[in-house]
Amino acid sequence: MKETGKIVIFVTTSSEPEAHKIAELLLSRRKAACVNIVPKVESSFWWQGKLDSAQESLLVIKTKASLLSEIVDLVKASHSYEVPEIIALPIIGGNVDYLKWIGDEARKS
Repeated sequence: MKETGKIVIFVTTSSEPEAHKIAELLLSRRKAACVNIVPKVESSFWWQGKLDSAQESLLVIKTKASLLSEIVDLVKASHSYEVPEIIALPIIGGNVDYLKWIGDEARKS
């Protein structure tokens, strides 16, 4: 499969308001074409040597791979977690018109 140059980034947040704040930041700076907010996810994880869990919100960010480092910096600077989840997955295919739209809307500084 051919690489599209587009990615999906997952970011969890401590609350829905924090998710909206980060989504608005990324969209206003044109770092993402679209950000979905899933308001309630139950997360279980290891933290500081202990099993923990939390109610979180999940951001699903569609953007260009070339913007990943800028997005990581913006999210880390505005996030309440000491170590926020920011993981990117390549988009290997899909609706070509949608992928073009992502490329048109997400921009470098």
